[in-house]
Amino acid sequence: RPPRSTLFPYTTLFRSRDVLTKQDHKVLLPEHVDDYINGKLDWELGTLGIEAGAKKKRERDLIKRHYDLIKKADVVLVINEEKNGTKNYIGCNTLMEIGYAYVLGKTIHLLNDLLKFDYLLEELKAMDLIILKGNLNNISEVSVPNTI
Repeated sequence: RPPRSTLFPYTTLFRSRDVLTKQDHKVLLPEHVDDYINGKLDWELGTLGIEAGAKKKRERDLIKRHYDLIKKADVVLVINEEKNGTKNYIGCNTLMEIGYAYVLGKTIHLLNDLLKFDYLLEELKAMDLIILKGNLNNISEVSVPNTI
């Protein structure tokens, strides 16, 4: 079973899925999320080290699979929570996925605000993200039910 600190973002994904499903959204999550939360994976990418983590991503074709999910979606929700002491964290993979969504013409929702000092701020602001201010119910106010 994953450590508690690791479970928090995944728990938020499932909680978000439940809220959005009740709003008649169809929610797509990467398949490894269910495997990880149910203990079927005994690793977390961020804990493997660079070479081993890259190898796992290649073996599971994770970057391409996430891109394919984004292509299927009408709307993308980014859950940017605290990670390793950084509030409203957006990492490299998430930035790439936001970029894919933007280029594909998807509406992009960000659960929490952008940080003023974030080194990604200029790029993120250029992609016209819709900030939900921590409230998933705000999705209903800015878009019709779609695939998230």
